[in-house]
Amino acid sequence: MRIREENRNIILLVTVMLCCGAVAGTLTLFEPELVPAPEKRVAERAVIDVTRTSIQAPVRVIGAPFEPNVNPRER
Repeated sequence: MRIREENRNIILLVTVMLCCGAVAGTLTLFEPELVPAPEKRVAERAVIDVTRTSIQAPVRVIGAPFEPNVNPRER
């Protein structure tokens, strides 16, 4: 059985859609909650890791500071 040339693009589209749907469905079944509850995120953000911030090196900024152009007619 051969697929007509007029129908090849639609067959390819349907095949890709079914494969993507199968992957999305599988991920939904195995991992129903990808994001933790909002209460947990707020509590985790409140804690500041002091050791991590002290390891970071200072950054040198080169050039003029950024100023947004609030009047586009003036340059």
